[in-house]
Amino acid sequence: MIDKLYISDLDGTLLNSDASVSEFTKQKLNELIANGLNFTVATARSIATVKHIFDGVNLHLPIILMNGVLIYDFKSGSFIRKCVIPAPIVATILSVLKNENKTALMYKIIDGQQRTYFEASRNEHLAAFIKERQTRYQKPFWEVSFDDIALDDTIYFALLDTRENILPIYEALKNTPELRVEMYPDIYSDTLWYLEIFSVEASKKTSSLYLQKLLEAREMIGFGDNLNDLPLFEACDFCCAVGNARDEVKVVADIVIDTNNNDGVVRWLDEYASLENH
Repeated sequence: MIDKLYISDLDGTLLNSDASVSEFTKQKLNELIANGLNFTVATARSIATVKHIFDGVNLHLPIILMNGVLIYDFKSGSFIRKCVIPAPIVATILSVLKNENKTALMYKIIDGQQRTYFEASRNEHLAAFIKERQTRYQKPFWEVSFDDIALDDTIYFALLDTRENILPIYEALKNTPELRVEMYPDIYSDTLWYLEIFSVEASKKTSSLYLQKLLEAREMIGFGDNLNDLPLFEACDFCCAVGNARDEVKVVADIVIDTNNNDGVVRWLDEYASLENH
């Protein structure tokens, strides 16, 4: 049993505005973890980019990925929780995308490994997203035709576009009982939004509660900045919004701390977090 489990979002929260962990945060996190801090992350990112971002940081607890779709355990090098979308619902999603003349990234877990598929993109923003991940994180992507791809083992869809362009897809799928469909603004752009589609069983809330039970944590403290962090806050006993967070996040937080670019999370942890585990 542990006393407190600290869970931080990444983009806009622990990461600075260039989507990296500052050297100060790396050094301080390693120091705090070595002294007993039980710290992990809950992010919309996949394992490929998280491993790259946290190179040099001694994370050892399981981490929450893709807004709760997956939990990855560093010790075993495997996914200890995954939420799969039923094949008939995957077919529905693909049909909606086709009807709206849109495409998306399609994520699967095959033989214990995550694979990310895409079609020859008609979306310049999604194409740029793929190129950035390939160049910066060496993340692999597989080009396919969604007309030919198998429907099983699918865990997640993601689309990056203007709010106007993705809203019809959101409206078409938002009331599907088997799905969670979330829209939120891209913090690195003034015009783009993310649309994410995944199992109704998955969220930062359900996965953080899963971790709490697994680790026998008495209390959870969460850190976030964007709308997709609100489910994490619902699960936590105490919530911290960074100073750059959206107003909707600040209003439900217990405290507003310094900004992501000022290393707000680790500075707060260094000053206030209890390092005692029971």
